[in-house]
Amino acid sequence: MRAAPTTMWRSPAAPACLLVAAVLLSAVAAATAGEEYVKYKDPKKPIGERVDDLLSRMTLAEKIGQMSQIERANATSAVIEKYFVGSVLSGGGSVPSEKATAKEWQQMVAKMQKAALKTRLGIPIIYGIDAVHGHNNVHNATIFPHNVGLGATRDPKLVKRIGQSTAHEARATGIPYTFAPCVAVCRDPRWGRCYESYSEDTKLVQLMTSAMVPGLQGDAPARYPKGTPFVAGGMNVAGCAKHFVGDGGTRDGINENNTVLSFHDLMRIHMPPYDDAVIKGVASVMISYSSWNGVKMHENRFLITDILKNKLKFRGFVITDWQAVDRITTPPHKHYYHSIQETIHAGIDMVMIPYDYPEFVADLTTQVSNGSIKLDRINDAVSRILRVKFAMGLFENPLPDPRLAGELGDKEHRQIAREAVRRSLVLLKNGKHGEKPVLPLSKKADKILVAGSHAHNLGFQCGGWTVSWQGQGGNNVTAGKSRTTILEAIKAAVDESTVIDYTEHPDKSSIAESAKEYDYAVVVVGEEPYAETEGDNLNLTIPSPGPKVIKDVCGLVKCVVVLVSGRPLVVEPYIGAMDAFVAAWLPGTEGHGVADVLFGDHGFTGKLPRTWFKSVDQLPMNFGDKHYNPLFPFGFGLTTKPSHSQS
Repeated sequence: MRAAPTTMWRSPAAPACLLVAAVLLSAVAAATAGEEYVKYKDPKKPIGERVDDLLSRMTLAEKIGQMSQIERANATSAVIEKYFVGSVLSGGGSVPSEKATAKEWQQMVAKMQKAALKTRLGIPIIYGIDAVHGHNNVHNATIFPHNVGLGATRDPKLVKRIGQSTAHEARATGIPYTFAPCVAVCRDPRWGRCYESYSEDTKLVQLMTSAMVPGLQGDAPARYPKGTPFVAGGMNVAGCAKHFVGDGGTRDGINENNTVLSFHDLMRIHMPPYDDAVIKGVASVMISYSSWNGVKMHENRFLITDILKNKLKFRGFVITDWQAVDRITTPPHKHYYHSIQETIHAGIDMVMIPYDYPEFVADLTTQVSNGSIKLDRINDAVSRILRVKFAMGLFENPLPDPRLAGELGDKEHRQIAREAVRRSLVLLKNGKHGEKPVLPLSKKADKILVAGSHAHNLGFQCGGWTVSWQGQGGNNVTAGKSRTTILEAIKAAVDESTVIDYTEHPDKSSIAESAKEYDYAVVVVGEEPYAETEGDNLNLTIPSPGPKVIKDVCGLVKCVVVLVSGRPLVVEPYIGAMDAFVAAWLPGTEGHGVADVLFGDHGFTGKLPRTWFKSVDQLPMNFGDKHYNPLFPFGFGLTTKPSHSQS
C-alpha cells in the first residue's frame, strides 16, 4: 500500500531556504524508509510519460495480460494474478448472485481489483458491463427507454442526463466501464438490434451520440486534443462506441451479416457517429461481428487502423465483441492461431476472451516471440489501454466507493426515466376521420377496459438486455417502488371512482355484452423481449394474439392502442379500427410516463426516429430514398397539449 503523502504548510513569510530544507528532509526520510520514486505512480506527471514509464517496465506476459478481458465467472484472484489480467466483464446476465445488491457488486469488484494490485506492477483491472439502457444487468437499477425511444425524444440534453444517471448507477456497483453507447445507424428494422440504434438517420444518431458520450464520461475541456480519451472523475465511467462499423446496414437486417456498400456510402451513413464519439473523447470502440463487402470487421486493418486510428485520430483502445476472434472463421475457432494474428494485425487492442484466455495468451505469446506479430503492435495496444486507465484515475482510485451505493435506483434517476418515457412516445393517430381527438383520455371515466399481453408485464416493457441478455417476461424482473407497469400507471392516474376491467386475453363475446358500459379501452400489445440474432425478424407482424385483441376490442369499444416494440411493426391492416395509436417503443420500468401523456398531464411530443413502413416488401426503406411511400414518414408525430382540466 502506498504511503500517505506528507503535507507541508508554508506561511506566506517562510523563507525559501526553509522550504528547500523541508523538501530535502522529506527526500531523506523517503530514502531511509526504502521508498523508490516511480514515475507511473505519480498523478502529477503527464499521462503520456506515465504510460511510457510503465510500458518500459512490463514483461511480455504483463503486456498480453493487459490485452485480455475475461468473464467475471472465471476471474478468480489466482487467475488474475497468474495471467496479469487487464480487464474483466459481466456478460449479459452474469451477476455475483441473484438479485445482488450494490454492496455485493462492490465487494466482488474490490476482490478482483485487490488481486490485480498484488501483481508486480500493481496495474488495476478495468471492469466492463453492458449498461445500455440504464445499469440494466443489475437488480433494482433504473431502466431507461432503449435507444430507439431516446431517438424519438430528439432531446440531447435529456439523453445526456440519462448518461449521467447511468454512470452514477454503474459506479454505485463499483463498475467504471460500460459497453455503451451503441451508435449504429439501423437501416432495416428487421435487424434484431434495431432498438439499440437511435435512428435510421445519421444526423440524429450523431446528435444523440454527442450527448450520451459526455453524459457517461463527463465533458472534456475546451481544446482537448481530438481522439484522446477523457473521463472526468469518480462519478463518471469510460464509454464504448459500438459496433464499428456498418452493423446497422447488413443485408436484409440479418445480424452479423454482410454490409454491401461503397466506401463513400459507408463513410456517409455509418462512420459520422464514430467521429463524433472520438471528438467527445470516447475511451474505447468495439468492433462489429459483421462484414463490409465480405471482409470481417475484426480483421479489417484498413477501417480499424487506417481510418479509425489514423484518420479519425482515435487514441483510446479498440476492443473485440464477445469471442469475436473465434468467429472470423466458419466454424468458429477454426484456425484460431491465425485468427489471433489477423485481428491483432488489424488493430485490435483488447480481446474479449471470456473463457479461452489460456489458449489466447499462449498463442499470442508464441507469435510475438517468433516475430509473427511485432512487439511494436503489442506496445501500441497496451499503451492505448494504459492511457485509458490513467485517464480514468484508476491508479489513484482503483477500489469501489461505498458511499455511492445509494445511487442505484435513485429517485431522481427514476424521475428522469419517467420524463424520457413520456418524451419518447409517438402519437400516430388521434381520432378517426371526421371525429374528435380521443387523447387525452378522461381520468373521470365511469368504467374502462385495459387489455392485452403488455399491459401488465414489466419485463415486456423493458425488452432485451434487462437483467438477462435476452430479457424476460413477468413482473419480477427488477424491484423498486416506482417500477410500474402500464396497467398500474393507469390505475394510479384515473379517479378513485373509475372501475377498471383488466384482461390479458379478452373474450370477444364477454366484451360485447358490456361494451356500452365502457367509456374507452386501452389495448397494450407488442413484441416479447429479444436481443441480437434472436430478434431478427423477416415478417415484422405483431405477435399473436395481438392482432386479434386489437380487432376484438377496437371493433366494440372506442380504443387507444399502445404498441410496445423495439421497431415499427405491420399495423396497416388494423389502423382503421383504432381510434388512437401510440408507439411506446421499449419504455423501461417507469410506466407512469405512459399514463402521463395518455391522460394529458403532459402532451405528446415524440417524433418517429424511423420510417414506419406499410409492408415488409418495402424494406429496406429509409428517409431520403428515391422510392419512399411509408405509412408514417420519418419525423412524423402528432402533438397534444397538457390538459389542465379533466372531465
